[in-house]
Amino acid sequence: MRKFNGLRPQDIVLLLKLVASSKARVWLGKELANELSLSASEVSEALARCRYSRLLAPDPGSHQVQARALIEFLLYGLPYVFAAHAGAQARGIQTASSAAPLNKTFGTEPTYVWPNAAGEAWGAAIEPLYPGVAAAAQKDARLYELLALVDALRLGRPRERRVAAQLVEAAITQHVSAANGN
Repeated sequence: MRKFNGLRPQDIVLLLKLVASSKARVWLGKELANELSLSASEVSEALARCRYSRLLAPDPGSHQVQARALIEFLLYGLPYVFAAHAGAQARGIQTASSAAPLNKTFGTEPTYVWPNAAGEAWGAAIEPLYPGVAAAAQKDARLYELLALVDALRLGRPRERRVAAQLVEAAITQHVSAANGN
């Protein structure tokens, strides 16, 4: 095994994709690669890093997310390790508190976007976790919601972070309960 050099941003997106998927879904590496706009080798390496970091079960054949570890990392580590700051105005896809489900509580102002020519919104640019995030989010509505919540954790004001934390924790807990057949 290669030397561990820490998590990469796409590892978080891969974990969120596993959380967003149905309980019966067994993913092949090439399917995850296609869904996340990554190469198969990047997916393989991401899975290995997530196992090493104890965010996935240690069994190489399993894609079981370690719920408590992932929740703790997202809430307490992610805002520091993969911090986000609002940038210049750009066209893009809404994220953070500007996207569902947080926009129902906070509205869309200020508007935050992942820069993307196909986007329909105009707002402060937020660098996505990796360049393929917008494409992955457009393929999976549930993943898009989770990515927007994670951006709220990375960027948001205290109240937005608190609501996003509750929703992320509920989604991960629900996924793990469903995966365990509860």
